[in-house]
Amino acid sequence: MLDATATTTPLASAHRHRSHALVIGSGFGGLAAAIRLGAKGYRVSVFEKLDAPGGRAYVYRQDGFTFDAGPTIVTAPFLFEELWKLCGRKMSDDVTLQPVSPFYRIRFDDGTSFDYTGDPVAMRAEIARFSPADADGYDRYMKASEEIFKVGFEQLGDVPFSKWTDMARIAPEMVRLSSYRSVYSFVSKFIRDPKLRVVFSFHPLLIGGNPFTASSIYCLIAFLEKRWGVHFAMGGTGRLVQGLVKLIEGQGSAVHCGQEVSEILVKDGAATGVRLASGETIAADVVVSNADSAWTYRHLLPARVRSRWSDRRLDRARYSMSLFVWYFGTRRQYPDVPHHTILLGPRYKELLTDIFERKVLAKDFSLYLHRPTATDPSLAPSGCDAFYVLSPVPHLESGTDWRTAAEPYRRAIAQSLSETMLPDLENQIVTSHMLTPQDFQDRLLSCRGAAFGLEPVLTQSAWFRPHNRSEDIENFYLVGAGTHPGAGLPGVLSSARVLDSLVPDAQGISNS
Repeated sequence: MLDATATTTPLASAHRHRSHALVIGSGFGGLAAAIRLGAKGYRVSVFEKLDAPGGRAYVYRQDGFTFDAGPTIVTAPFLFEELWKLCGRKMSDDVTLQPVSPFYRIRFDDGTSFDYTGDPVAMRAEIARFSPADADGYDRYMKASEEIFKVGFEQLGDVPFSKWTDMARIAPEMVRLSSYRSVYSFVSKFIRDPKLRVVFSFHPLLIGGNPFTASSIYCLIAFLEKRWGVHFAMGGTGRLVQGLVKLIEGQGSAVHCGQEVSEILVKDGAATGVRLASGETIAADVVVSNADSAWTYRHLLPARVRSRWSDRRLDRARYSMSLFVWYFGTRRQYPDVPHHTILLGPRYKELLTDIFERKVLAKDFSLYLHRPTATDPSLAPSGCDAFYVLSPVPHLESGTDWRTAAEPYRRAIAQSLSETMLPDLENQIVTSHMLTPQDFQDRLLSCRGAAFGLEPVLTQSAWFRPHNRSEDIENFYLVGAGTHPGAGLPGVLSSARVLDSLVPDAQGISNS
């Protein structure tokens, strides 16, 4: 954990003559942006509201247990490896990535389960247990996923959509790839069995999207996982955060924790620095926000300097679901529980409608259960297990008072887990912590407590999303889930990659 009172490193002091870039927020997008700006010659200062870096990838440590607060699935390791390479180092010297198999175990409400892997032979065998006739459809679907991947990820994932003509240029290709279809609709072209349609359509939920409304462009995730696999950072995702901070410091830059930015300073239409909550002002040649994009525009920039992202437009925007997350440790181990399990409730489409459209906190739920000690026992005391369980819920427009709703909701989840995956759970818990949609708003500064920013629908993607380079303000850029290309580790890391083509080298601008 970083010292929240630290302001500079010795190397940073030695290089103050360099052009200064300032990054708001130390999530993966912000840390990756800092490294890429450092490679362009900037002295970079990252300001983080929390007492430790990571943003949504914050780490909770209590009672001998280590809990990754958020992202736990690494699906495109090369995006991390690039950052180490930019600093003349090897990622493997600091972080060990361990392949996880199965990628996910998907458990249906009737007790049947499907082990999702990257092995085509094993996948066809799993499919045959449900619907032998769909095995060939799976092969065709994966070929379609690969084709979408080659366009949506390889060609467009790190390309800025700064002009409407950028969108118009790719429109024919998007039509050819059926991007106007939803993920569920696209999957249904190839798969007939209702359960298998769920298996191959759940991926948008990993980035805050509804499979019934998210563009089928997100079907690329299936091939992305198959190509590189699903990995876990030994020691927890926090090890990746620590490694990136070390790289930043090695470039002569610094991460300042416990320092909240309250305002982005703008003069003559250009960002010139920030004002901290303490009242201190910090000048900069370049400002990058890794904070929630809607929060950035609404709360960090005055209305007079923004035309495209006005309060009215932000009010009309569609926001992703939120999450209820319960972190807990048990005094016993559950060796039959894999690293990643998705437990589906009695309803699928109806529950998603409650979450995304009706914005109602339903009595039933579907869950993602994370057991990192299946891969890395060091995250819990000997003989114990560490878990978190995540339930998609509506954002704060639901009107739910989580001060009173959180504990009953947790008890309902605990009872469900006791009856399905974790026998006698309530009597085995030794430590517990909860994160609610209210925390996403109050602690992580996410508008409406939406866990993934703007909802990933076609009309809020690419050019329609807040741009990586601000439409209104010079020298101001955005990275993270709320800008292009979107949420998820590959998305936020790619958003920082976009800056390579947008931000001039440090020698090309005046020093602060």
